[in-house]
Amino acid sequence: MSPIVVVGAGLAGLACAQRLVAAGREVVVVEASDAVGGRVRTDLVDGFRCDRGFQLINPAYPALPRVVDVDQLDLRSFGAGVVVATEQGRSVLADPRRLPRLLPATLRSPVGSLRERLAFVRWALSSLLPVRRQLAGPDRTLAEALDRAGIRGELRTAVLEPFLAGVLADWDGTTSATFARLLLRSFLLGSPAVPSTGISRLPELLAASLPTGTIRLETPAVEVGARSVRTADEEIQAEAVVVAASPRAAADLTDIPVPATRSLTTFWHTAPRAPSSARLLHLDGARRGPLVNTAVMTNVAPGYAPPGRVLIASSTVGADGSVEAEGTVRRQAGQVYGVDTDDWELVTRHVINEALPHQPPPLIIRRASRLPSGVFVAGDHRDTASIQGALVSGRRAADAITG
Repeated sequence: MSPIVVVGAGLAGLACAQRLVAAGREVVVVEASDAVGGRVRTDLVDGFRCDRGFQLINPAYPALPRVVDVDQLDLRSFGAGVVVATEQGRSVLADPRRLPRLLPATLRSPVGSLRERLAFVRWALSSLLPVRRQLAGPDRTLAEALDRAGIRGELRTAVLEPFLAGVLADWDGTTSATFARLLLRSFLLGSPAVPSTGISRLPELLAASLPTGTIRLETPAVEVGARSVRTADEEIQAEAVVVAASPRAAADLTDIPVPATRSLTTFWHTAPRAPSSARLLHLDGARRGPLVNTAVMTNVAPGYAPPGRVLIASSTVGADGSVEAEGTVRRQAGQVYGVDTDDWELVTRHVINEALPHQPPPLIIRRASRLPSGVFVAGDHRDTASIQGALVSGRRAADAITG
């Protein structure tokens, strides 16, 4: 019998292949790149581990323990809070349940009135309602939802909007409010983290669960049909075909429209000394430039740099990795941390043109795995724009084939 061919060895393709193998099917995965992971990759640059964009794994994702042994990820967690820099200085806002020692600092923070903080707490707690109930309710844009919740002051402009811009790649608040609440739910239930050796640990574990020889790297698919995949070197006959490539590549290979996506750029710097000792995300509440967030990665995961070295990640919305943009972001990061950044050195930069599928309201939580052509498709653009969505979509495509 012919194998099932999966096009793409990103999270969705690997999760699909794993599910199919567990069901006793023969699988071939063809991947255009030189390694697995798709957008979830880590580059080793002069001993520094630089993920392709600032990416976090949330252990609260339900699909995660279904595909890997979470302990093998060796997750290193960020603290449940942020440092906010304004023209008046820096202050901390933290979750008192998980960081009670930072409660006094959080109460002293001048960012946000008591009324706005209470409005935010009410809105945040609504994300803990059962998921089915949230999905059944009306949806609107994030900006409209925050307006309706009464979150309109400095807490919104200095904290919430910059934080969510980094998570959603969205400065204008046009993302689905339901999707934003689902992400917020995961933050409240879990502690976002990075594997000690980089984000690529996740796809590597998925790939290791497959039989040897399943994955063919540097083998781009140039044409697909319901029962075949053509590469530059051969035509592979297939029992079924799953396209789990990037959003644009999936559209090029199938008859789906090109999914709308958002871009992110991350600059990785090293410095003679850490600009902060906190294991927290830092935000520019004064919004003095394009920077949406910055973090000292080696405070969280020392293995991201050679022994004794410092690694800092600073991200922006959009796809500008120019020399001018790097200088602007570095200077803004200096304002955020309150340090001189003239002695920072650029390690590398990552411009991710298809970092996240855009998810406007109303949120479509599931798109069909099987297309009218008979080809199956998987990816976070078919579910939710997250690691959770990528893993779920791959498993759904496998179930559509075997079920």
